[in-house]
Amino acid sequence: MNRTLLIARREYMAYARTVGFWLSLLAFPAFAVIGGAVPLLIRSSEPVRAVAIVEEGPQATGLAQAVRDALANEAERRQERAREAAERAAEATPAGTNPAAGAGAAQGALSSLSKPKMRLVAAPADIATSAPGPDQDAAVRRHLGDDAPQPLNAVVFLTRDAAGKPSARVWTDRATDDTVEDFVRDALAANNRKAVFEAAGIDAQVVEATEDFRPTVQAFSPQSAGGGQVSFRDKLPSIIGLASGFLLWSLIITGASILLNSVMEEKSNKILEVLLSSASATEILTGKVVGVALVTLTMLGGWGLIGALALANFAPTQAAMVGDILWGGGMLAWFVAFMVGGYMMYAVLFAAIGSFCETPRDAQTLMGPIMMILVVPMITMQMALQTPDAPVIK
Repeated sequence: MNRTLLIARREYMAYARTVGFWLSLLAFPAFAVIGGAVPLLIRSSEPVRAVAIVEEGPQATGLAQAVRDALANEAERRQERAREAAERAAEATPAGTNPAAGAGAAQGALSSLSKPKMRLVAAPADIATSAPGPDQDAAVRRHLGDDAPQPLNAVVFLTRDAAGKPSARVWTDRATDDTVEDFVRDALAANNRKAVFEAAGIDAQVVEATEDFRPTVQAFSPQSAGGGQVSFRDKLPSIIGLASGFLLWSLIITGASILLNSVMEEKSNKILEVLLSSASATEILTGKVVGVALVTLTMLGGWGLIGALALANFAPTQAAMVGDILWGGGMLAWFVAFMVGGYMMYAVLFAAIGSFCETPRDAQTLMGPIMMILVVPMITMQMALQTPDAPVIK
């Protein structure tokens, strides 16, 4: 037993004393923050596209106004979402703090993330006055090029087909940008729907009220925390389970890979033969598994401490919910059980591969099938959240 503990201590200190270990310990939370912040930064810094609208012929009269109305309605919906977010933030503000400050911050954050995707500008004269054809296309290409005289991201030509239905041709400065195309398509579809209703004798205000209606739908379940309406508290265990699954997978892969490399290194340097002269193969394997397990537990403890402190400081209400689920729901015990079982299974397997292989190339050929098996739980885990009662999942 003493020899096993000595080997475990040696294995643990061999990694804990390195700078790379502590860098890895801090890198995961840092990259987690960066990974969550980058999409928000991209959305908040996304430029507002300058779009020019041209009505081709008298048959297209009114279509440009339909696009303007759709843009105005979208702005009103953004303001409504920001106001609702501010109200929810004010309700969730802990006692002793200023609710107005939290509400204003939430409204400002949502407003910055939901900026308008496009703005309408006057069409250049050479585009507006050109007849459809090569001359008009050449003018559009000139204004959408890199050397354009004024910043312009898209040009929309509105017209009607032979059946009188609205249609459009959308020129954009980027071939992969379909934001303007999708918006114009939705705006023309709404305009056509309104025209059809009016032709059937339905009042325009009734049509607008019908399109603006957004029903309030509330979900209820007898399995909810309150026995009635489903809240964020009821969805939080699924989120925690998904995050724990990814964390558990990464820890098992990290620990098992460390063990594999350690066994191969000591085998190639003849260190393993020296250890076998002082301890049995079972003691060496057990000591290595325990030592690397302590390394992964140290990383898990550090990540958990950093996450708990960050959550308690920035989201105390959600932190209380997470703590209640982990301690009261028994999820923490299941996490520890699956972590110990999964790590022991793969650690012993990877150690066996390391003792069997002579070179890293041999280990890589055997790692391929094992990694394929490890990917299967990551695929089924996401499906299990949506359909946990599926026979395949069970």
